[in-house]
Amino acid sequence: MEGDVMKRDVNALDQLLERRIKEHGYTGVAVCIRGPEGVMYERGFGLRSVEHQKPVDGNTVFGIASMSKSFTTLACCILHTEGKLNLDDPICKYFPNLHIPGIPDECLTLKSIGMNRSGIPPMEPLEWSIAMNSVERDTKLHREMVNSAPNKMETIDQIVDYLSLGKYGNLGAPGEYMSYLNEGFALLSYVVDQAAGITLEEFLMERIFKPLGMTRSILDLDCSEARALAGDDNITSLFEKDEDGKLVWDDDWSVLPPFRGCACIKSTALDVTKYYQMLSNWGVYEGVQIVPREAVELLIGREYPLKRKPFYCQALRKSLVAGKMICEHAGALHGVSTQGGFVEGGYSVAVLCNDSEVDMQDLQWICYNYILGQPLETDLNWAVPSGKKFSAPEMLTGHYIIHEGIPGHCIVSVEDGEIICVENGEKLLLKHCEKTVFAVFKASKPEERIATYRFFVKDGKAWGLKTGSRICQRLEETQL
Repeated sequence: MEGDVMKRDVNALDQLLERRIKEHGYTGVAVCIRGPEGVMYERGFGLRSVEHQKPVDGNTVFGIASMSKSFTTLACCILHTEGKLNLDDPICKYFPNLHIPGIPDECLTLKSIGMNRSGIPPMEPLEWSIAMNSVERDTKLHREMVNSAPNKMETIDQIVDYLSLGKYGNLGAPGEYMSYLNEGFALLSYVVDQAAGITLEEFLMERIFKPLGMTRSILDLDCSEARALAGDDNITSLFEKDEDGKLVWDDDWSVLPPFRGCACIKSTALDVTKYYQMLSNWGVYEGVQIVPREAVELLIGREYPLKRKPFYCQALRKSLVAGKMICEHAGALHGVSTQGGFVEGGYSVAVLCNDSEVDMQDLQWICYNYILGQPLETDLNWAVPSGKKFSAPEMLTGHYIIHEGIPGHCIVSVEDGEIICVENGEKLLLKHCEKTVFAVFKASKPEERIATYRFFVKDGKAWGLKTGSRICQRLEETQL
């Protein structure tokens, strides 16, 4: 990596990030890159308060949403090394009333949950919890979640009860398929409480935040403790476009009580890069072993494949890019859009944005390319269109649904010899890459790639469609 230093142009990095942020119209973004020599780049773009014209900087407190997940799994890995739990423990050891129909109790383990390989399909409780416990705007999503919620989803027991219904069947056996399940990380939060003998909040503060000097980081539900911790008012407001496309803002953070270790950490770009740099050095930060090397090995180590195609370890996505291991995660909530990760060799990146649920991957990739010493706009997609037609498009056609928030509906068909998908009303073009993997482009902007799809085929027909990290299940004609 040291040999690539001369290829890095910090001015080009700064100009490209600024241009892309302006093109996307993001309100406020904080970017930080660390390397063995310290902070290599740090800048705030835009505003944390439009009303008072306050700028973002590297110390601005943001939500990090699902980037919180690896902190929770790391806590589990630390406790494993101390003999206080075992990642192969069945989850029913900690939740005796949790029984997933069709899955033997012994097979659903802490490890399979941390890898998002529970076999349980995506479902609604996180969105219900936000809608029922937060100050929310009157949007279509909020109305539908409030109207459909069976309860407030404010306790872990309510999540356990809902999971035990097995309402949507299973994707497969635990360990068989990776599909995102927020509810699994709600469970792991309470596993840490039981195994550690203190709350997850206390554990993270004492074992990770304080030792790393993450003085502006905390796990809290409503941001009240984060505000107190920030002290100097350098904390962002939350922005989104309303249903008319107008930028609006508030300070009403998403409150989702049982999903503590799933999505509730607040932090800064400077702090988050300390965490990822520590992981890149196998638990060491500034010469000090902060967490046991064995714990980091359990989190992202040799047990998990290192290939061009990403593999989801314990709440971090691991892949091989330009000959280097990269581990990363993203996050999204109201007023929160984030991505963070590390490149092996002591390099870490955090991109934190205060707009609601926009994709930070483009900015993150620019930072990775800067670290790797290659052209800043290099495409890092692992799946590349082959230029060939898929041999059996009829196996893929049909309707697919995902039950998370308002149910997402994908309709796959063949039009003029091309495979297309209409996803929640938007027409998409599918370009074959390999096997049953496709690059996805907007029909309205064929040059704009937005996703990678993978189909799961059995007996001549796709039963599932993976969009991003979630598997949609096929609907049979009787269900339409």
